[in-house]
Amino acid sequence: MKTLTFYVALLVFSFAHQQVSAQEVASAETEISSDEKAREFFEKQKAEIIEKEKTKLKYQIERINGQLERSEITKEEAEKQKKEYAEKHAKNIENKIAILENEMELRDRNDSSGNYIAIGGKGKVLDININTKKKYDKRTTSDLVVAAGFNNALEEGQSLNDSDFKLGGSRFFELGWAWKTRVFKETNWLRIRYGLSFQFNGLKPTDNRIFVEDGDETYLQEFALDLDKSKFRMDNLVVPVHFEIGPSTKTETEDRLHFSTYKMLKIGFGGYAGFNIGERQKLKYKDDGDKVKEKLKNNYNTNDLVYGLSAYLGWGGATLYGKYDLNPIFQDPNKELHNFSLGLRFDVD
Repeated sequence: MKTLTFYVALLVFSFAHQQVSAQEVASAETEISSDEKAREFFEKQKAEIIEKEKTKLKYQIERINGQLERSEITKEEAEKQKKEYAEKHAKNIENKIAILENEMELRDRNDSSGNYIAIGGKGKVLDININTKKKYDKRTTSDLVVAAGFNNALEEGQSLNDSDFKLGGSRFFELGWAWKTRVFKETNWLRIRYGLSFQFNGLKPTDNRIFVEDGDETYLQEFALDLDKSKFRMDNLVVPVHFEIGPSTKTETEDRLHFSTYKMLKIGFGGYAGFNIGERQKLKYKDDGDKVKEKLKNNYNTNDLVYGLSAYLGWGGATLYGKYDLNPIFQDPNKELHNFSLGLRFDVD
């Protein structure tokens, strides 16, 4: 921080020295305009030029310090680069201010509000538009979302120890696309994330059982043969919406404004709603020594609408992720089982 302050001070000092010399020359050749509005405009432009060059110098010094910390360059090379950038941006300020002063002289001399800038000697005049380029500020970005982990389902008052499904074998997977929008213009502490996701929730029943559909009822029943695998899967298409809070780093250059949450704490909370688009069972067993694989696709009396609560917490692109279905898996008069998941979520920016 002390090094950064030193080079910024060097930049300002260098410009101040150059500015005094320029003002002395200008005072001998022209008179200062009495147009106060024009003066205020040019003073504002000068201040913006200095601030922008200081910001760019700060960015370069932080980049060089990062290279030095990673041993990509030597201390001597770092100091050399910092000095070169300080001199470069001081020169940029000198040149840009000179252009503005020449425009002021031209306006005063011709009593015009046009955007003509006099540069160089021998009476050459160039018509240059000095309007500041609008900064590229992308408040909405998008990324791929991948999540995976453990899955299970319980009814009210039931604990994991009493669950009808295997703790390790029951898993979920989610794949989707999400958009992230910065809520406020000048700060990034609050974002809204929304998108479209496919959820695949798997349940593996305990005690050699499978799901059986009998009219309006769906229940677990012991299978006649020894099962190598029994898995019930529900596929959902949902729209998740989360409010995300957390710090971020701000990078501002002459033509770009960018906020980054890389390696930053983030907390997201919200929910999702959508549709159940399919359910099936996969069975593996041996019958008279022959291996049998079955895929049973039925309705199983599941609810068509899916909705629930979800949240995530973590750093950078990887977060701890949990979701809970508020809707029961099966319709009445079946047991009111609610699916829930816990795992890791990855936002691939």
